[in-house]
Amino acid sequence: MSYKNPFTLQEKRILVTGASSGIGRSIAQECAAAGATVVLNGRDEQRLNETLSSLEGSGHCAIAADLTHFDTVKQHLATLEPLDGLVLCAGVGQTAPVQNVKADKIQGVFSTNTFAPVQLLQMLVKGKKINRKASVVFISSIARQKPYVGNGVYSASKAALNGFSKVAALELAGREIRVNCIEPGLIMTSIVKESVFDEEQLAEFKKTMPLGFGAPRHIALGCVYLLSDASCWTTGTSLVIDGGQTLI
Repeated sequence: MSYKNPFTLQEKRILVTGASSGIGRSIAQECAAAGATVVLNGRDEQRLNETLSSLEGSGHCAIAADLTHFDTVKQHLATLEPLDGLVLCAGVGQTAPVQNVKADKIQGVFSTNTFAPVQLLQMLVKGKKINRKASVVFISSIARQKPYVGNGVYSASKAALNGFSKVAALELAGREIRVNCIEPGLIMTSIVKESVFDEEQLAEFKKTMPLGFGAPRHIALGCVYLLSDASCWTTGTSLVIDGGQTLI
């Protein structure tokens, strides 16, 4: 009997949001390398096309759209072929202490991090765009369980994803659609390097991480597992990939 690799994504069609850079780009690249046909989504068309050109294989395509603009998203979904996997990665950060949190900032973070992925999944399910035995992966964050000063709104937006994913896992189990989360620790992306911390802060942060900083590929490989048949009995859970950060 020939061996079939359960980690392959051959013959699977995967949609990856937030694919124009960072973690989303790496997820798209690893999915393509594992054999998937990848549908990319992001707001920056130029960077999205750069991701598209970097993918192994053929048949991939890109949808440049802001997921918070639901009417536009519906138009794109109308022509989308049914999916075998979905990675909801698009997100934004917002740092502010409790006393300085503004209502419009809360709305902005939740619109991108929580409302958009939740409503995209709803539209795909209602539109019968997700195949039986498909896999849905929400990119959450260890911030939902490990508090940092000034990170309240972001943490709350990610915690909401975890809660929603568990209910979705229950409701979609009848179609054998699996729903899980990945909680990344601090991943060294260009955004982190350029805007979140200065060099001194990064050096201090690194001391708190048993395996050092993460790379986008660490998260992408976790996604490949959850999208593949290797995780066919895994749903309603959250995979922490943080280099031991939550141990400290």
